[in-house]
Amino acid sequence: MATTEDVRKLAALARIEIADAELEKFTSEFDAILAYVGQLEKLDLPIGAERVMPPLRNVMRADEHPYAPGTYTEKLAAQFPEREGDNLIVKQIITHE
Repeated sequence: MATTEDVRKLAALARIEIADAELEKFTSEFDAILAYVGQLEKLDLPIGAERVMPPLRNVMRADEHPYAPGTYTEKLAAQFPEREGDNLIVKQIITHE
């Protein structure tokens, strides 16, 4: 069973703000989601040689009409708020808290 502290930590990882008034609601919803996903444990799946693996295949497509290098570079770089030479400056979104 999930606790309100578990939900608070999960919300922090997802960068979602949850009001204290909504914490109980999300905790019960989280438990319901985990119970639903827990139904997968009840599935009777074949084990061993009976299992057939699909053949491996390349999912990459061939570039039929590639653009010349640098075609859109300046157009994209012009949309950044800050630049230092050829480097584009972006806002830091990862913290070490």
